[in-house]
Parts: sequence; structure tokens; C-alpha cells
Amino acid sequence: MPRQLSLGINLNDDATFENFFLLDQDHKCQVLAVLRNQLVSGDEPFVYLWGPTGCGVSHLLQASCHQASTNGLQVQYLPLAELLDYPPQSLLENLEQLPLICLDDVQLVAGNTHWEEALFSLYNRVRQAHGRLLVGADCTPRELPLQLPDLQSRLGWGPVFQLQSSDDELKTLIIQFRASRRGMELSDDVARYLINRAARDLSELMACLDTLESASLEEKRKLSIPFVKQVFGW
Repeated sequence: MPRQLSLGINLNDDATFENFFLLDQDHKCQVLAVLRNQLVSGDEPFVYLWGPTGCGVSHLLQASCHQASTNGLQVQYLPLAELLDYPPQSLLENLEQLPLICLDDVQLVAGNTHWEEALFSLYNRVRQAHGRLLVGADCTPRELPLQLPDLQSRLGWGPVFQLQSSDDELKTLIIQFRASRRGMELSDDVARYLINRAARDLSELMACLDTLESASLEEKRKLSIPFVKQVFGW
């Protein structure tokens, strides 16, 4: 197995495919199908997801890692926002031996020669080793301000999927879905109140659900607007 740096990176336990909200005939169904099959069929060894913060890119990268781990496979999730101070050559060394590598926020290394060269080398090694790479970013490969044109072409080797940001109506459905997965009932009124008063980023809304779940269990109260006001001091 590859030697890896001690990074202290933990996956979000809730970031699974089962916890990813989908509407009927949602284009994201195709994305999930590709990701679920990436390790099984090998038809798409390279996949690139992009979209704004909170659209679900990081969730799906971690969900792929969870699925692989459940199947007994060793994987590596690398949130580049936390790793820019690491030497890229050492960080990415021998990772091609793993069945799956997930690189998040790849846009953050654009313009950094050492990182670009290290990623270019990793892509070539993974292809030679018949491995798999799943990459997340906030824009398309062509829009990345890269200094290395060959890396740009590597990033587009496989399918490129865009995840759209969520409007308030969709956010309401998402947090109600996630609340129900935790055994909590979140009415339309409470969900809308939460969205209007809390930070509108979905990751922040999920953090609010964590707080409400703990408070609800501790005080044995259902979720209501007065209770949400009490918990957050609004």
C-alpha cells in the first residue's frame, strides 16, 4: 500500500449517496449512477464535478469514498483547501496504487506550478495503473486559470458534470429530507424560517440541523418556530 502523510482528514458521516436529495427525473441521477459505477465497471475512470459552494460536490466526493470503504477498498479524500501548505509531490506520492482518489477544490491550486505539475503526474500515473480519479471544483476545466495546458486536458479526460446551486424552495426540500433521515419532522413553516434566518449555505443549514437534533433530543421537544428561536437566540 502507498505510504501516506498523516493528514488527520475525516469524512463527514452524513455525506453518503443515501443522504443526497434527488428530485424525480433530476439530472443528478445520472451523476450518481456514474459515481456508483465508477469503481464497479471502470468505464469512467476519470470524473470531474463542478459547481458553486453548497451545491453538493464535496458531498458526492465523500459519498464515493464511503461507498468504496464499505466495499473494503482503501481510498483517499483530499480537500485541497486544507492541504495547500503540504508539498504536493509528497502528498500525492504513490496514490495511484489506490482504487480511488478524490480531489476536492482543485481550483485552488491553479497557478501554482508545483501543484499543477504534481497533479499532471498523478493523472498520468493513475491512467497507467488503471486507477480512478474523482475531482471537484467550482468551475469547468477550461475555466481554470492553469499554467499547464496539458493538465487542463487531463482534467477533461472523462465526463464533466455541473451541479447547480439550490434555490430556497429546493433548500427547503433538502433540509426536510435530511431532517427526516435523522428521525425529525420539519414542517414547511419551520424549514422556511430556518432558511430565512440562518446562513443560506447548505453546509451551514446542515450544521443548524445538528444543533437542533441535539437540542430536540435533550429537551424532548418537536421542532417548531418558537423552539428554533430559543435554540439559536433569534
